[in-house]
Amino acid sequence: MVISRFPVPDRADLPEDIAARLAEVEDKSGFVPNVFLALAHRPAEWRAFFAYHDALMDTESTMLPKADRELIVVATSAANGCLYCVVAHGAIARIRARNPRIADQVATDWRKAEITDAQKAMLEFALRLARDPASVVPEHLDPLREHGFTEDDIWDIGSIVSFFAMSNRLVHLAAVPPNDEFYLMGRLPKG
Repeated sequence: MVISRFPVPDRADLPEDIAARLAEVEDKSGFVPNVFLALAHRPAEWRAFFAYHDALMDTESTMLPKADRELIVVATSAANGCLYCVVAHGAIARIRARNPRIADQVATDWRKAEITDAQKAMLEFALRLARDPASVVPEHLDPLREHGFTEDDIWDIGSIVSFFAMSNRLVHLAAVPPNDEFYLMGRLPKG
C-alpha cells in the first residue's frame, strides 16, 4: 500500500530516536500508524510534530480527559474531511471512552451522540474554531466556563483544534490512508 505521495524512508535508515519511537508504538499497538512513517522523511519536523502531539494528547486536565481530546479530533477532522484522522482517532476515542459507537456518532452528527452537555459545549466550540476561526469572540467561551471548563481546558481545546487543522492538512497533502487495523479497534470487547 502506498502511504504517501512523498518519499517514505526505510525504517533501517531512520534516525535512532525516531526508529525507537516507531518500535515502541509497534510493540504497544501491533502496527505502526501510517502517519508516523509518512512524516518521517523530514526528521526535525517529525520530532516537533510528535512532541506537540504528545504534549496535547497524552495529558489530563480537570475537565478534559483523554477520551474527550480524541472526540475533539474526530469532530474537527470530520469537518475537515480528513479520513485518516477520523478513522485513527476514532479508534482511540472508542477505546478511551469504552464506547464502540461514540466515534461514529461524533464524526457523523455530534449533536445526536451519546455525550454529555459539557461535551456538546466543547464540540460546539471546537467546531466553530475549526470551521470559522475568525468568528470566535469572547462570548463563545462562556458556555465552556458554565460547564466547568477551566481556562487551561479551553486553551487545550483550542490547541487541539489548531494542531489537528495542521495535521489534517498534512495528511491531505501526503494522501495518507488509514491503517486497516484502526477500523476494528475498540469496536468489540477484548476476549
